[in-house]
Amino acid sequence: MMTPEPGTQAQFAAALREADLPMPQGLCAWNGPDPARRFEVYRNNVRQGLLGALSSRFPAVERIVGRDFFSLMASEFISVNPPRSPVLLAYGEAFADFVAQFEAARSLVWLADVARLEWARGQAYHAADAEPLAATAFAALAPEALGDAVLTPHPSLSLLSSPFPVATLWAMNADEMPLAPITDWSGEDALIVRPHGLVRVYRLPPGARAFFSALSGGESLGESAETALAAMPDFDLTAALALLIEAEAFIALHVRETSDAR
Repeated sequence: MMTPEPGTQAQFAAALREADLPMPQGLCAWNGPDPARRFEVYRNNVRQGLLGALSSRFPAVERIVGRDFFSLMASEFISVNPPRSPVLLAYGEAFADFVAQFEAARSLVWLADVARLEWARGQAYHAADAEPLAATAFAALAPEALGDAVLTPHPSLSLLSSPFPVATLWAMNADEMPLAPITDWSGEDALIVRPHGLVRVYRLPPGARAFFSALSGGESLGESAETALAAMPDFDLTAALALLIEAEAFIALHVRETSDAR
C-alpha cells in the first residue's frame, strides 16, 4: 500500500466483506501483477475461511437447510458481523440471533435454537478441563447431610431452554438419533457438558432444568430440589440425581455448615 488515503483500512475491511465493493484506492502488489485481481483472490479466501468456520460450528443447521441456503445465510451474516477477534473459535456467537431475524428462514422458527445449542456445544468443547466428581463422593455422604451438599459445576456446563424440541431436532441432524417425524412439538430443555473429551447433550426431564440451574448457581441439593418442585410439581428428584451422576456435570462437593447458610 502506497501513501494510503485516510480511512483506507476501514475501506479495505469493508471490501473484504462485501463482494460488490471496489478495491480501495492506493493498493499495489509488490511483484507487479494487477492488484485488483490479487485483492479478489484475498477477498475470496477470507470469505471461504469465515464460511468454513461457521459451517464447522453449526453443522446441524447447515444439514437442516442445505449447503446452498446455509452459504447464503452465512454470507449475509459475515457482511454485517465481521470477526472481532483474530481467533476464529470465538466467531459466530451472534449467529443464532441473526438466524432468528433472517427473513428467508422465518418459517423455521426453531432453527435459531438449534444454532444456540450448537454454539453451546462449541463453547463446551473449548472450556477448561476439569476432573468430574466421582459417584462415590455422594455415597460417602451421611444421608442427613445430602440436602446440604453444594456442588461446583464443570466449566463446560451450560443449560438451554427452548419452546421447541431443540434437543431432538439437533440429535436428528447430528446423527445422534434417526430422522423421523416429530409428533410432539413441546419445548425441551438441554444440558450440555464435556466432562472428558466428548461433548454430551442431555434432554432434561420436567423440572430438571430448574434443578440444575439452581445447583449451578450455588444452591444446595435440598434447596435446588425445592426450587425444581416449585417450578414443576411432578419433578422427579431421583431421576435428576441419577442424571447428575451420569452426566458428570459437577467437579466438587462440600457440605454447607449452618454458618454458611444464606
